[in-house]
Amino acid sequence: MPAQWTGELIGEIHNMGMTIKQFSAEAKLHPKYVSAVLHGKVESPKAEEKLKAALERLKSVRGISNGKRT
Repeated sequence: MPAQWTGELIGEIHNMGMTIKQFSAEAKLHPKYVSAVLHGKVESPKAEEKLKAALERLKSVRGISNGKRT
C-alpha cells in the first residue's frame, strides 16, 4: 500500500493541473520512476525528498499557499 504522503502529493499535482510527466520534469526524475514511487511499487526516502521539494518549488512559483493562490 502506498504511503499517505503519495496520495497527498498526487492530489496537489492534480489540483495544479499538471501531469505526472510534467511534474517529473520539475523533479528531474524519470516519469516511470515517479509513477512507481507514487503508486507504492518503489520506496525511496531520497525520491520522497526530491518530490516534496519539487512540489514546494512549484507552489511558490505559482503563488500557492495551503492549497490556495496568494
